[in-house]
Amino acid sequence: MSATEHVSAGAAHAPTASEYIVHHLGHFNSAGHPQKAIVDFSILNYDTIFYSLLMGVLGLFFFYKAARKATPGVPGRLQALVEIVVEMVEEQSKGIVHGNRKFIAPLALTVFVWVVMMNAMDLLPLDFLPRVAAWVGETFFGADPHHVYQRVVPTADLNGTLGMALGVFALMIFYSFKIKGVGGFIHELFTAPFGPMLAPFNLLLNIIEFLAKTVSLGMRLFGNMFAGELIFMLIALLGASATAFGFIGHVIAGSIWAIFHILIVLLQAFIFMMLTLVYIGQAHDHH
Repeated sequence: MSATEHVSAGAAHAPTASEYIVHHLGHFNSAGHPQKAIVDFSILNYDTIFYSLLMGVLGLFFFYKAARKATPGVPGRLQALVEIVVEMVEEQSKGIVHGNRKFIAPLALTVFVWVVMMNAMDLLPLDFLPRVAAWVGETFFGADPHHVYQRVVPTADLNGTLGMALGVFALMIFYSFKIKGVGGFIHELFTAPFGPMLAPFNLLLNIIEFLAKTVSLGMRLFGNMFAGELIFMLIALLGASATAFGFIGHVIAGSIWAIFHILIVLLQAFIFMMLTLVYIGQAHDHH
C-alpha cells in the first residue's frame, strides 16, 4: 500500500463527531453491541460491574491504609482527611436517623466514598482506558478495535445507578419492618397519611412514593454524571479539530470543566449519601 493509499484508508476510517460520541457511549456488555435503550436489565454491562467493584476495592484499601497509619498524636494528611469525612458523615447520620446507627453510619460512609470514587473516573483522560481496551482486544483476541467498547464511569450508566437505588429501596423496606414490625408497617401503608377511611388511596400513594424515591435517586446521579461525561466528549472533539484554536480551546475548556467537575463529583456523592440517610431515617419514623 502506498503512502497516499494509507492516508486515504486512515481518513476513511476516521470517525465523525457523532460516531465518536456513539462509540464512547457504548458498553462492553453481554449483548456484544451497544444497548439501544438507556436502561436494559436483560443486558449485563461488564465494564460498569468491573469498575464499580474496582472502585469498591480501592475504597476499602484506602481506609485500610488510613487505619494502619492512624496515630493518637498529630494526624498525617491521609488520617486527617479520613477523620474529616468520618466526622461529617457521623454528624449527618446523627441528625437524620433517630435510632441505632451502628450499621447506618458506616453504610453512609461507604456510599459516599464509593460514589465519589466512581464519579471521579470521569476525570481520567477520556480516550485512555478505551484505547487500552481496544489494544488488548486487538492484540490478544483479534477483535476489531472499532468494535471494542468501554465506558469507565459506572455512575453514568443508568443500570448501575438504579441498581444502587434498588439497594437503598431494599434497606427502606427492611428497616420499615424492623422498626415498626410487620403489622405496624402494613397498618401504616393503609392508614398514612389520610386515615383508614381512605385505605386504598393511602396504599396507592405509599407505593408511588416508594417507587418515586427509588427512581429519582438513581436518575439524579445518572443524569448529572452522564451530562458531565458528554461535555468531556464534546470538549475532546474540539481538540480533534486539528487547528490551533481547537487545541487551545480544548486545553482551556477541558481544564475549566475538569476543575468544576470535581465539585460535581463530590456534590453528587454527598446528595446520594444524604438521600440514602433521609430515606432510611423516614423508615425509622412512625406516622
